[in-house]
Amino acid sequence: MSASHLFASPHASASPTVWPASSVCKRSEHLTRRSLLKFGAAGLALSWTHVAKALARAEGSGRGEPPRSVIILWLQGGPSQLETFDPHPGAPISDGVRAIPTRAKGVEIGEWFPRLAEHMHHVALVRSVVSKEGDHERATYNAKTGYRPDPTLVHPSLGAIICHQTSDSVEIPRHISILPGAWPARGGYLGDALDAFKVGDPLHPIADVEPRVSPARLEQRIVDLKRLDEHFARGRLQNLETTRTLHRTTTQAALQMMSSEQLKAFAVRDEPLAVQRAYGESPFGRACLAARRLVEVGVRCIEVTLDGWDSHINNRELQQRQCEILDPAIAALLQDLEERDLLSRTLVICGGEFGRTPWINKLSGRDHWPHGFTVALAGAGIRGGQVVGATSPTPRADLENPVQDVEDPRPIADIHATALAALGIDIHRELMTPVGRPMKLCEGQPIDQILTNARIG
Repeated sequence: MSASHLFASPHASASPTVWPASSVCKRSEHLTRRSLLKFGAAGLALSWTHVAKALARAEGSGRGEPPRSVIILWLQGGPSQLETFDPHPGAPISDGVRAIPTRAKGVEIGEWFPRLAEHMHHVALVRSVVSKEGDHERATYNAKTGYRPDPTLVHPSLGAIICHQTSDSVEIPRHISILPGAWPARGGYLGDALDAFKVGDPLHPIADVEPRVSPARLEQRIVDLKRLDEHFARGRLQNLETTRTLHRTTTQAALQMMSSEQLKAFAVRDEPLAVQRAYGESPFGRACLAARRLVEVGVRCIEVTLDGWDSHINNRELQQRQCEILDPAIAALLQDLEERDLLSRTLVICGGEFGRTPWINKLSGRDHWPHGFTVALAGAGIRGGQVVGATSPTPRADLENPVQDVEDPRPIADIHATALAALGIDIHRELMTPVGRPMKLCEGQPIDQILTNARIG
């Protein structure tokens, strides 16, 4: 997605139940913690900071503004549940991988997550996620949308739904994908404007944002573009000044983004060196740091991809390498969000399209396994230190009914329902597709065990 596809901001309302997918609501102005902090900087910093923190606590408790952002740590390729969040130490299926205790009583995770172990009191593990899709592309579609692929309809991703159901006044895209993989998050039937805006390693400048001509020439180009737009609209539109065509809307949004101070959120090198190092010197670590900075400026959904989990060969070595990238990044992200009073307002989801087989193949690898894997959730009213479901340490090789070895199986749609509920979005709401077909936001059921103050519609 380019700078010409930006900021659709439809806002959720109580009625009607069935929404047209193209509905748009005006942005509302309200007193925010950020505005209070700015006021405090003018001379009343100490007292107003206390007020701002009190407001943040009230918002996080459900009495004020609900949790507002989601960060999806997308582990592309299918991480092995046995080497990450669901180890079975000592069992034949473990391949010798040990488990380590965590700050959450009774919860153990894989040995390559020593830093994350210190933050597991914030994390809920759903160890019994199941899917009917074992192909990467189809499983990714299922995991990102909550629906299985349908040849008659393209469903929106979780981030697109969240952006559609909320409203903001940010000047940069509200749905962002950092280090996007082969199948980035899409707007589906909600429209291309809700596709994730794709950026690479935050170490490098964002492409096509900085003008390559002088300010004077840029200004002249804007004037010429306006004249061309007016010439095109003349005779087609009744009111040239007030009518907002798609071309005019996207052009204005792109120009606003190019001049926005909020773009500095991507400048991770502005952070203290100690903070940068905490996330790990990797593109993924820098992307997670950028995600935290984007949450601070009000971006609704950030997807960060860590590719390379497809371990058909040399599973143990590959999974260890990936875990050593993920561990510092996710641990630093959770700590950073907590210290900045952002964790209660930010949902963090970590998982991939499926897991890996309990048994090792002839190439010392694990193959695709959608019949019992783990998704981790934290923040935004998620009750941490919890485990939902379980997989068997001695699974039966019955491929006709592999779910029999999973306790409390949860379809992917339940993860979506839980996320939407945690963010205060009515999961029962229906949208009308462009062809007049009503579609539910989600077909799953929220996992009540890990929800605290979430408002389930």
